[in-house]
Amino acid sequence: MLIVLLMIAVMALVFGPSIWVKLVMRANATEIPEMPGTGGELAGHLVDRLGLDGVIVESSAIGDHYDPGARAVRLSPANFEGRSLTAIAIAAHEVGHAIQHKNGDRHLAARTRLAPVANTIAKVSIYAISLAPVIGLITRHPVPFSLMIVLGLSGLVARMVVHLFTLPTEWDASFGKALPILIEGEYITPAQLQIVKKVLRAAALTYFAAALADILNLVRWAAILLRR
Repeated sequence: MLIVLLMIAVMALVFGPSIWVKLVMRANATEIPEMPGTGGELAGHLVDRLGLDGVIVESSAIGDHYDPGARAVRLSPANFEGRSLTAIAIAAHEVGHAIQHKNGDRHLAARTRLAPVANTIAKVSIYAISLAPVIGLITRHPVPFSLMIVLGLSGLVARMVVHLFTLPTEWDASFGKALPILIEGEYITPAQLQIVKKVLRAAALTYFAAALADILNLVRWAAILLRR
């Protein structure tokens, strides 16, 4: 019984933040007809108003993010076309990253360099872990098997660290950039402030939730390998 409760607690710890982020986004995605513009229109307006020359705003099927290489604020279709508090908050959050880029934020620059590398290594790691038993059977020697396992687990750890490293950058985009802009520009009403804060908090914790999922993945693979 204790083991079951422990497993439930671990699952709640790992998946709780991710579920909470999705619930917050969905709960506040209701269209507000009187909203003066869509998320995409707000992002475009802020890009012009803040002098973010060269930054474009576009709809993206792969979700909300800022691409430093293309200098593009990309919003999911729902947020690009939506007139909801989620759409407004997420648009401001992604513009916050564009501001960081303009200001030469070193944390954003580091994440931009590390994230693609970490994701590639993580993909290679999964293959390495999957192939480790086969390599062990073919070579019949523990060293090649151990090297494959170390390579695999190291890649998962690297991506987890990168995800955790992004938290200050995401938090600044939400509360150091987006929230002051929305308040000072009177883009939201005082009655909407608490909801917008909640959405911005969820946006900031998206990568943290991904890091927790990586931890679970790491533990799962470690448990499988230790049973061998």
